[in-house]
Amino acid sequence: MNQMKRRNFIKSSVAVAGAITPFYIKAEQAQLSDQIIGHGKFQYRVHKTWGDQDFTKTPVKNCHEMIMDNKGRLFMVGDETRNNVLIYDKSGKLLDSWGTTYKGGHGLTHWDAGGEEFLFITDNSGAVVKTTLEGKELMRIEHPSKYGAYAEEDKFIPTESAIGPNGDIYVADGYGSQYTLQFNQQGEFIRKFGGAGDGEDQFATAHGVCIDSRNGIPTLLITSRAHNSFKRFTLDGRYVESIFLPGAYVCRAVIDGENLYAGVCWSRLKYLNQTPNSGFVTILDKDNKVVSNPGGTKPKYKKGQLQLMLQEQPIFNHCHDVCIDNDKNIYVCQWNANKTYPVKLERV
Repeated sequence: MNQMKRRNFIKSSVAVAGAITPFYIKAEQAQLSDQIIGHGKFQYRVHKTWGDQDFTKTPVKNCHEMIMDNKGRLFMVGDETRNNVLIYDKSGKLLDSWGTTYKGGHGLTHWDAGGEEFLFITDNSGAVVKTTLEGKELMRIEHPSKYGAYAEEDKFIPTESAIGPNGDIYVADGYGSQYTLQFNQQGEFIRKFGGAGDGEDQFATAHGVCIDSRNGIPTLLITSRAHNSFKRFTLDGRYVESIFLPGAYVCRAVIDGENLYAGVCWSRLKYLNQTPNSGFVTILDKDNKVVSNPGGTKPKYKKGQLQLMLQEQPIFNHCHDVCIDNDKNIYVCQWNANKTYPVKLERV
């Protein structure tokens, strides 16, 4: 090979290598990001970009909560008023979006009323709104002073709702006066219970509420986030028990089959201080024993007592909610996480 041909060969080889190299780098990066997290029978492959969209068209601020409807569509609510609600299929494809008025879009509850489906959006600017799946408003519950439940000056910043077996509506005033308020289907006030404090039947950030029917008797599981606890009440507001989760600032409980799932918005460090960007997911079995902490430390019990749980891997910032699909995959919504879209945890 003469010198000119050799130079041309080298140039061609370098050009080809330059074209090929990025492919291998990308493939290697994809492999490195293919993390498996969790413990025991509850382990998951992380898909961080599952929900990513064109930010110029469908932006998000905080991805607060997500539910799945009867068709398997995933509805996510947030506080970006250009599209409060994003609707995904399970592949991560965006199917639709709506909502431009819920500036505090925070809680999202699905209610199947005998095959007719509704959403309840908790707007922490001061309302709980019942809508169709298409976003048509049907009913509003506003400041409790309108129903004789609060004084006008009492703080009301609702965070979550749950619908009882008879259609009663339970509203957690988690950023306000720390009560859970009960209304009937028509929005008529029935009672309130709880309030701020460290008593067993009181709350410190009553952030979430859900119906737990796992033992055949429906009860309320209400979050007391600063207490690192879920507190169980009867449907008429009588305290039953607490589920203490040391180190886990849990959001709402999500029931799927025999298990309870929750996003953990913060954990703690050595001196028990609340630590920024320290979220993970926690999973409890039918006996309310923690069996897995995807993104967190392996759950440990000593003499029957759950030990302190912490973030172990910096995968999540602040896990605000989880949604479980029919294949037992988890979709994670995050608050204060640099405007990131939902993350999928694929069950393995």
